[in-house]
Amino acid sequence: MPTTTVSTPPATPLARSPLIDWLAVVSVMAGIFSIVTAEILPIGLLTSIGSSFAISDGAAGLMMTMPGIVAAIAAPTVTVATRRLDRRTMLCALVLLLAVANFLAAAATSYWVMAVSRVLVGLVIGGFWSIGAGLAVRLVRLERVGTATAVIFSAVPLGSVLGVPAGTLIGHLAGWRAAFVVLGVMSVAVFVALVALVPRLPADQVTRLSVVGGLFRSRGIRTAIVLTFLVVLAHFGAYTYVTPFLQQVTRVGPGQITTFLLVYGVAGIVGNFVGGFLVTRAVKATFAGCGLLISCSTLLLPLLGGGQAGALALLVVWGLAYGAVPVCSQTWFAASAPQATEASAILFTSSFQATIAIGALLGGIMVDAASPSAVMTAGGAVALLMAVTAIGGSAARR
Repeated sequence: MPTTTVSTPPATPLARSPLIDWLAVVSVMAGIFSIVTAEILPIGLLTSIGSSFAISDGAAGLMMTMPGIVAAIAAPTVTVATRRLDRRTMLCALVLLLAVANFLAAAATSYWVMAVSRVLVGLVIGGFWSIGAGLAVRLVRLERVGTATAVIFSAVPLGSVLGVPAGTLIGHLAGWRAAFVVLGVMSVAVFVALVALVPRLPADQVTRLSVVGGLFRSRGIRTAIVLTFLVVLAHFGAYTYVTPFLQQVTRVGPGQITTFLLVYGVAGIVGNFVGGFLVTRAVKATFAGCGLLISCSTLLLPLLGGGQAGALALLVVWGLAYGAVPVCSQTWFAASAPQATEASAILFTSSFQATIAIGALLGGIMVDAASPSAVMTAGGAVALLMAVTAIGGSAARR
């Protein structure tokens, strides 16, 4: 079984201005921003959508589970099936599919129609993330790759700081369907930007499923999967149901929830760049620290989150910690398989998305059977297990 990625010489690109190169990076970032926002937008609109279809918060949480499951499967299958196609063509096609999914959600006449739109979102997530996560090296000069990668990954916390609060506000003012319409229009705009700014990107790494499978031989890859599974399970098991918690425990209204999510997102952006700075120096310690801070904030929410000040402070800590998680995870995956960047990105995407689905599903079961506070406590316990695993594994290796 081969364990390297088969490379073919890429076409020599025409000379481009550095400004256009950076605009191309921003357009890829905008694509991921649209995808992240589409994926987690139901978190801010969970109660509204559930009420429209007369379903419980736990059942509405399946809107987070479905894209994650599909994305975990789509990441290897879509990327490998299209491995010889120009990567710009794939990015553009996937963003158009995202626009279709958003417009379908806006027009959904039943929860099953909404479910179909979420499946389409999952297909987009799996394909776009696996291709786009490692494109910085092909868009800018080598000495700027680190900065370009940070710009692309800043889309993750930006989805929380701008996408979800803005969508929640639009949903509060004009109805949740309007939020999906706006997101669909944004996706079309991203498509235009990708066509105009991203150069032709012939496939220069022909990734086969055997290459992806071979990465499991790496101890670093296996460790990355375990730690990513635990911390993402903890986060999305709890964060998917943060809106019911704020409504039922903190007793804040729909307008205030937008503010709370906005503050969380701002903290996430700060955490993203702080994590990007620290991860190059101590990835294991940074990753373990993220898990520990998520654990502290979620475990304390049922105790201190009854007051607005306490809930807001803990959301800031939570946002700072989770903002650094994708950077830590992707860095660990990439460093464990430098010879197969797209293959490692596939594993990163699959493990991340599968865990989002599992976390949202288990959190939904618990929130219906118990309470939002119980979900926070369970998430904190799992995050603590992740931190102990990371610290224990490092100590054992030393």
